[in-house]
Amino acid sequence: MRVLRAIAGAGLPFAVPEPLTPVMTFGDRAAAAISWIPGAGWPEGKGDPRGIGELLAGLRELPLTPELRTVLSVPRGWAGILADDVIPRLPEKWRDEGRRRLDRALALEPVEVALVHADLGAENVHWDGDGRLIGVLDWDLALAFDPALDAACMAWHGWDNIREAVDGTTFRRAQIWDALFGVEHLVAVLDGRPLANVGSYVEHIVAWLERNAE
Repeated sequence: MRVLRAIAGAGLPFAVPEPLTPVMTFGDRAAAAISWIPGAGWPEGKGDPRGIGELLAGLRELPLTPELRTVLSVPRGWAGILADDVIPRLPEKWRDEGRRRLDRALALEPVEVALVHADLGAENVHWDGDGRLIGVLDWDLALAFDPALDAACMAWHGWDNIREAVDGTTFRRAQIWDALFGVEHLVAVLDGRPLANVGSYVEHIVAWLERNAE
């Protein structure tokens, strides 16, 4: 709720769910009412590059106020998790390639961090019937990081749409982040916490690698 309050009050050019009540507890459960965001997501592979570009620009250009910096996590430790816990467990044919992909990501030039949603695409981005952006839901993974990560997340709508929506440098960085075993898997380790089930994580990565090698 602290994250939602900070982001909702930061001045983004689209709607964000806002907490309407304090957090209430019911035994071992907790709940809070939040504002409703109308609209719907685009289906996989569909999208308007202009709308995607405006969304990504709105996130990238938002000033990171002291309040936002206080509530947003800053990725750390993820490279060590991949290098030490994940890549050695990959099938032999993927280990060297996995190291090369990690090296490419680590070699990216530093950029100014921005507000990154880290789970864009699917039903988390709502558009109206004319394709205009209304709002963005589900901010529980929000962090301060390379904005190209969000461009990689938006590849749900097709890489051709992303190529038209962002500049060449951002597009290249987005593809490097996604190549690191799939951006949805990368996001799971960005907080640097040890994986609860490394075996299952590796299985999902191998399936992604095999699927995208076809």
